Amino acid sequence: MTINCQGTLIDLQRPKVMGILNLTPDSFYDGGKYDSPELVLRQVELMLNAGATFIDVGAYSSRPDANPISENVERDRLIPMVELLVKTFPGIRLSIDTFRASVAKAAIEAGGMLVNDISGGVLDKAMLETVGALKVPYIMMHMRGTPQTMKTLTDYKDVTQEVLRFFGRQLARARSHKINDLIIDPGFGFAKTTEQNFDLLSKLEALGICEVPVLVGVSRKSMIYKTLEVSPQEALNGTSALHMVALQKGSAILRVHDVKEAMECIRLFEML
Repeated sequence: MTINCQGTLIDLQRPKVMGILNLTPDSFYDGGKYDSPELVLRQVELMLNAGATFIDVGAYSSRPDANPISENVERDRLIPMVELLVKTFPGIRLSIDTFRASVAKAAIEAGGMLVNDISGGVLDKAMLETVGALKVPYIMMHMRGTPQTMKTLTDYKDVTQEVLRFFGRQLARARSHKINDLIIDPGFGFAKTTEQNFDLLSKLEALGICEVPVLVGVSRKSMIYKTLEVSPQEALNGTSALHMVALQKGSAILRVHDVKEAMECIRLFEML
């Protein structure tokens, strides 16, 4: 339950919070909200002060039906902000949210500390080899297809068992490339219906068989706001409710838009 971030050991025995920083104009909740360096710095400062251990920065929107962008556009959005954040907040633990190996490499060389891949090494065959060479922690998420096709790929006999089979294969491949620090993310909302998302969350402790930390990303997602018949902007209460469930079922990292509220969940969970 310990990962090495450039020589600093992070103990995940106590759950940690990963704050989300979207540099995209079209993310489902905060798209276009941080479209200037000043706004980015202000938001990151708020998240760090609220207790975030990691900041997950991404420049490619992975919401369902999002328009794909080129590698050059993703790189141009991402790298200058990584450099700015590393310069402004020395020691910041930046997680690089990308499925492209070349973008991951450039961002880690610019100061990032982890790679967060929504495809778990599937969409870019060079990713696992690249991360192994970079010697950084790797978060692998389960999904099917791409953000443009995943809504049509929700036919599972047993979603939890199929997610576990996926991680069994990909963890073995990652280790063959000498990736030592591995984290898994079951991919709530990615190629899964609302019912499948809740089924997977209800059985989250089953992922413990993988013997690696589990990251949960449910913050303000459609499984919450569609169920409650509210908007993503009104889904914080539902998010906090599911964060507590995730913590009780063994989640080591909460990936969130709202760091302060997630930290409160962790404090209450620890008292419980």
